[in-house]
Amino acid sequence: MTETGKPIDRVDGRLKVTGAAKYAAEYNQPQMAYAFPVRSTIANGTIASVDTNAALQSPGVLMVLTHENAPRLKALDPQELSQAGGRLGENLVPLQDGRVHYFGQFIGVVVAETYEQARHAAGLVRVAYAEEKPAIDFETELLKGFRPETAQGQPAQLNTGQAAPLLAAAPVKIERTYTTPTENHHPMELHSTIAIWEGANKLIVHESTQSVMTVRAVVAYFFSLKPENVRVLAPYIGGGFGSKGNPWTNIVLAVMAGQAVNRPVKLVITRHMMQTNVGRRSETKQQVALGAGSDGKLAVMRHHNNSYSNLTQYFERSGSPTEVLYSAPLREITYQVARLNIGASTFVRAPGDAPGSFALESAMDELAYELKIDPVEFRVINHTTTDPLSKLPYSSEHLIECYRTGAEKFGWARRKQQPRQTRDGRYLVGYGTAAATYPASRASASARVRLAADGRVIVQSATLDLGTGTYTIMAQTAADALGVSVERIAVEIGDSDLPPAPVSARSITTASVLPAVLAACEMLRKDLMQLATADAKSKLNGVNPAEIIFSDAKFFARSDRSKSDSYSDILRRNNKTALEACTTAMPASGSGLGAPGASCILAPTDSEENSDAQKYSFHSFGAQFAEVRVDEDLGLIRVKRFTTVHDVGRIMNEKTARSQIIGSVTYALGETLMEETLFDKRFGNPVTRTLADYHVPVNLDVPPIDVHFIGKPDPHISPIGARGLGEIASVGVAAAVANAVFNATGKRIRDLPITPDKLL
Repeated sequence: MTETGKPIDRVDGRLKVTGAAKYAAEYNQPQMAYAFPVRSTIANGTIASVDTNAALQSPGVLMVLTHENAPRLKALDPQELSQAGGRLGENLVPLQDGRVHYFGQFIGVVVAETYEQARHAAGLVRVAYAEEKPAIDFETELLKGFRPETAQGQPAQLNTGQAAPLLAAAPVKIERTYTTPTENHHPMELHSTIAIWEGANKLIVHESTQSVMTVRAVVAYFFSLKPENVRVLAPYIGGGFGSKGNPWTNIVLAVMAGQAVNRPVKLVITRHMMQTNVGRRSETKQQVALGAGSDGKLAVMRHHNNSYSNLTQYFERSGSPTEVLYSAPLREITYQVARLNIGASTFVRAPGDAPGSFALESAMDELAYELKIDPVEFRVINHTTTDPLSKLPYSSEHLIECYRTGAEKFGWARRKQQPRQTRDGRYLVGYGTAAATYPASRASASARVRLAADGRVIVQSATLDLGTGTYTIMAQTAADALGVSVERIAVEIGDSDLPPAPVSARSITTASVLPAVLAACEMLRKDLMQLATADAKSKLNGVNPAEIIFSDAKFFARSDRSKSDSYSDILRRNNKTALEACTTAMPASGSGLGAPGASCILAPTDSEENSDAQKYSFHSFGAQFAEVRVDEDLGLIRVKRFTTVHDVGRIMNEKTARSQIIGSVTYALGETLMEETLFDKRFGNPVTRTLADYHVPVNLDVPPIDVHFIGKPDPHISPIGARGLGEIASVGVAAAVANAVFNATGKRIRDLPITPDKLL
């Protein structure tokens, strides 16, 4: 491979910086109307009456839809929808009844000639309620919560009650409680939809989504359309982080509004609605107990996890890191989930692992301190090369190398074991570390590659680029597989009419889509080579294909490079304007299908590829190191520098990979130091409503971030050996910073975010 791994500029970079890259809300249509939702002002109850008269008389208003006059959609059967390839962010179909489940729920929609007219009229809709007391207080409702039996298809409760005797017998032990707050999604691009009906049975949807295939399935399901008659377009996405992985009710509202007025309709939610209507990471309360011998070897791990949910089976699986990291004879992991009248919890970057690692990795630091063992060495002592639960070896694991590399690059040897030993003027200085892990997933995906006679190549798949560099690494993969320069390759994605691909979430895109691109290129190259060797006019006529090599859009005989033939000449002599191949690539066992409906040829799979965990356990690993400065008088924390090292398989593009890691660490610094959503416990409304009071990092909050990769390909996940890396770098960041704060001040902060009031 010659292009793979190179830090080339993003192929879509110029389009982004010049404004030529269009996002969902920018595809304005002739005669387009605007929709604006009406939201509930209570958190629990039923709608007694709705008065829309004033809204209907307001200038420009075309229609007001509520549960009283909205079209009846197909009733939700989650299992049937799932079988059709669809999922919802919350199991709630809008405007089908008068029930209110949370504050801010969409209970109506106004359609008008302009956005301003629709928004103004929405404020004129008067709603009376039969209000019921909402369940808002987490601690209170947790006592009445439920214990889920499964989590993502696996048993949720592990070894319940078995840790107590081992903890009692452990020579050294700790038991601590760690809490993380409710956190909200705030990508730069708001959730946006333009719905365009073409007659009664065909629909085009421009949507800001992480899965065009899922949106297509959801819309087709509720509006009783054939999936092939729904086209969803999302060539560019302004960030998702999980919030756009599953469709929310705003999409259904927009399509419903367009059908009702028989015009294209645009619906863009507000920043306020990001706090209520598109999911969040739920609050967690985690009790971690660790027991070890005086030699530092863990004897037992216990991790009790508490979170909340509503209108979904999803809950924050914060025990995930405890399933994977460290060798211990027994680990007990349990879950309790409260039901609150708050919008559904959902996937947020590194779901489960990010808050879970804060608890586990803080506890590991606390136990290392009790044992008087260096925190890095304590992790090395308890390192495991096999999955503690499945007992399978990891497909590729270099975590100790991450520790050693990070410690050297960071200068960990300068750290003093006792806190409050290092100062820089008025600041206390501390060092902290944490391990990171995240599942390495692969699903089926399809790709089409077309080679034109003029030498241009088009690579197509219904995957997405959330701003992470998918366009670029797809081009690099095709460039190497065909021996064509990146400049001659165009990548087309974000269109449900293209060969299907799985949701761009769970760090799954690189591991799933690139093998499909590689397989399609190899099939096309093989077909082209057969044309050449069978052509009497070709210099390669009769040459054994095994003796043919390729580069610069040409084939060469390995033993005599004067025997060559260009791709363009081969096609022209055979009277072909183009040649194409379409393949579906999947893990060896044939399960894990993430792209239903693929019509492409199934790519051959090597027996060692097995990402379905029959032979191996698939995870990525990393190590985080933070230096903090703490103003003892004011309680202000500044992360001075951060070193992050990751084992994520082959690196497809050093520049875009590094950019992803920097973004992920920055994201996690926000969760660590400032992000928190608070609710009024009387009414259920979020008190933190916009980016004015829901704080995220700005430039001055972000230190220099030193990024390193192990870079060793995973030989079992795919022929390429690359795993996803969009999420792992946010795992362990909070614990590394919290552990550094302890090293600086001697004070343990077990409650995120780490704000000055908790230090003073």
